[in-house]
Amino acid sequence: MAKKRFRDIKHGREAKVIAQEERSINKRDYASAREKIKAFLTDSFMLVMPIMYVVFYLIMNGREGFAEHKAMGWLYILIPLVIIQTIFMFRSGQTPGYRAYNLTLIDDSTGDKPSLFITIFRNLCAVLSLFTVFGWLMMFFRKDSKTLHDILSRTAVVIKSKTIKE
Repeated sequence: MAKKRFRDIKHGREAKVIAQEERSINKRDYASAREKIKAFLTDSFMLVMPIMYVVFYLIMNGREGFAEHKAMGWLYILIPLVIIQTIFMFRSGQTPGYRAYNLTLIDDSTGDKPSLFITIFRNLCAVLSLFTVFGWLMMFFRKDSKTLHDILSRTAVVIKSKTIKE
């Protein structure tokens, strides 16, 4: 750090420099929309497809049974999905898709792994914003690529290698 000058201290310039340094330290490396979409697609194939297979063929006795009771079928798919994603995110902050693309979920205010309640709330909001579509489209219009469920739960998806805390 450069030598402090009395004139700078007197005019408050030093406080501005310190504030700028703190902002640059706290800046997070948010995951881009592209990375989040790739992780979502990976999770879709690794988590959703096996659940859908079980629901379609073992619980509903085929596609015809699922077509007759679509609302109940989707409930049978979404509840286990939320539970499985919550377990993955609570244990390590990563689902298989997040791990494949080196992403992690953090509490945006602390930078740590979110609590169990926050993780459950985030995943339930993600399912609800899936029906509105607007919640997912928000990530294309924001600089930090946050979705509606990230904003409501005050979490963020970041690149893991940049957020290692020791």
